[in-house]
Amino acid sequence: FNAAASACERGGQWQLALQLLHGMRQEAIKPNTISLNSAISACQTGGAWQLSVHHLHGMPGQTIRPNEISCNTAITACERGGQWQLAVALLSLMPHAEVIPDEGAYNAAMCACEKVGQWESALALLSLMPHALVAPNEITCNAAISACEKGGQWQ
Repeated sequence: FNAAASACERGGQWQLALQLLHGMRQEAIKPNTISLNSAISACQTGGAWQLSVHHLHGMPGQTIRPNEISCNTAITACERGGQWQLAVALLSLMPHAEVIPDEGAYNAAMCACEKVGQWESALALLSLMPHALVAPNEITCNAAISACEKGGQWQ
């Protein structure tokens, strides 16, 4: 099941990935982090950000701990879906799920802010990174600069 779900993920076949996940449950096969990450990623690739977030939020109820991949993928889904506030909220909730936000999580949230010119939020995230012991990289800096430009804060 996990291999098939991963293939669906790579092919952007999110509906089929979710059918496989449902089939696992029907066969009394307990999904694990890998199978749910594949479903979250397939939804993200297919533009179904709501389903990515839904499956991330459903993990603890299935006694499955999300990991960096789970969270980063859902944040990226929100970024691609134009859901900057949800992307930032998911980033802030990561420590509550005992997942330490990494460079990828910050970059995805900052890119979500950048897309809609939320320069204040982008700069706030940038200022949080050193406290979280996460070093900004080229993507981070470009997202912050672009958010400022889109928000008319170029001086």
